Amino acid sequence: QVQLVEAGGGLVQAGDSLRLSCAASGRAFSRYGLGWFRQTPGKGRTFISYIDQSGEFTDYADSVRGRFTVSRDNAKNTVYLQMNSLTSEDTGVYYCGTTSGGRYLWPSDYDSWGQGTQVTVSS
Repeated sequence: QVQLVEAGGGLVQAGDSLRLSCAASGRAFSRYGLGWFRQTPGKGRTFISYIDQSGEFTDYADSVRGRFTVSRDNAKNTVYLQMNSLTSEDTGVYYCGTTSGGRYLWPSDYDSWGQGTQVTVSS
């Protein structure tokens, strides 16, 4: 099982940018697709972005498409989420997860999760 550690969250103002990272341990990192989810108080995790094993296929929630970019560096066992033009609606705890089954839109599709990183956007 892969161990994941997210970093890069913080408190920013609306319109600012942040880059989150998700570092993985283990040699099997390149076998997994990676997803980003956001969780807010009282709600479950919602899909934000996905990148496949090779990095050639990506997908985004409609709410972030055009503002967020996901990428990965398999040599560094790390996936990134570049977040631009942030709004207060982007506030939440961001989690990365691994999936190997080809499905990626739901939390139940994922095998491992990191501890999350808090993103707070003030308006």
